[in-house]
Amino acid sequence: MSSNPASTSESLLDELQTTLTHGTVARRVETLRRVTDLFLSGAVDFSDEQIALFDDVFQCLTHHIENSAKALLSTRLAPVDRAPPLTIRALAFDDAIEVAAPVLSQSTRLDDEALIETARNKSQAHLMAISTRKTLSGAVTDVLVLRGNDEVVHSTVNNPGAEFTERGFTRLVTRAERDDNLATCLGLRPNIPRHLYLKLLAKASATVRARLEAANPPLADEVSSAVREVTRMARTSPSAMTEETAIAHALVKSLYDDGRLDEDQVAAFAEAGKFDEANAAIAALASVSVSIAENMMVETRAEGVMILAKISGMSWPTVRALINMRDDLAGKERSDLEACKATYERLRPSTAQQVLRFHRMQQMATPAPAA
Repeated sequence: MSSNPASTSESLLDELQTTLTHGTVARRVETLRRVTDLFLSGAVDFSDEQIALFDDVFQCLTHHIENSAKALLSTRLAPVDRAPPLTIRALAFDDAIEVAAPVLSQSTRLDDEALIETARNKSQAHLMAISTRKTLSGAVTDVLVLRGNDEVVHSTVNNPGAEFTERGFTRLVTRAERDDNLATCLGLRPNIPRHLYLKLLAKASATVRARLEAANPPLADEVSSAVREVTRMARTSPSAMTEETAIAHALVKSLYDDGRLDEDQVAAFAEAGKFDEANAAIAALASVSVSIAENMMVETRAEGVMILAKISGMSWPTVRALINMRDDLAGKERSDLEACKATYERLRPSTAQQVLRFHRMQQMATPAPAA
């Protein structure tokens, strides 16, 4: 028997209103259960008009029901693709996380606009629920990264279905500077922009780099090459000059101008782990620019250090201190010092000068960045 949807809606709402006005709490919960059962039994086949009818009914009930019953409703409706949309939205915006979490984490009825509004205005627990969704757009993760605490951010980055905008990745790289676990997870994201990946590695600890290599052995060479690339970029970029580096360079210049810069001073800088001072000092003694010395000092192997030291006429103990300093600051395994010593002793000053000329030519041939 067919019936008019409007009259059906009115009669059902009248019946519900009677239950809510005169019924006990148990009667209200039982009514909600029955209506939910009725909806779930035919949700796939219901028309949009019928779903709208259930939407009216559920909203009427949820205004007069306890959180425990609303939480159960949320749990039952969350996985249903054709769940009543207004009811889902109301549940998602509920302050009680036990009510909101099931739909926030699962319901496909919630669009980005609803998720973003929730993420901007609700609790960290609400953000955590959103972070576990099967898929997350960059627009949503932008808000999660901006507002979320460490737990929310970790959950979002670990979600394989999450997408990130470049702005989101940039914020994450900044947060990862103080969080090794986040840095590791972020470094394993396959779609992190190259320049941000380099920035991440530049700030990463040796522990993070080791974790990235261990988690994906084929990337070990990539991590090492990226570290070398970003170290060169960071060291040679004028914009990367920190106040501490500028002070270190000024100190070395003062020592050099006063005639007090010698091998002992270089060794003292190296043993104290003062890279900027040691690098500027050896550059001055070898009569090369700081940028050329920096490029040679951060090469994968120790030859660059030995060439600069040979040109400066330094003894092996000072060279050893420079190599150890470089290895320690890079967080890498110690170089084979016996092999390095043998190479250093065989290296002739004329050969070192030839290699240095090559480095100078290479730097001069490097094209300037496009405007």
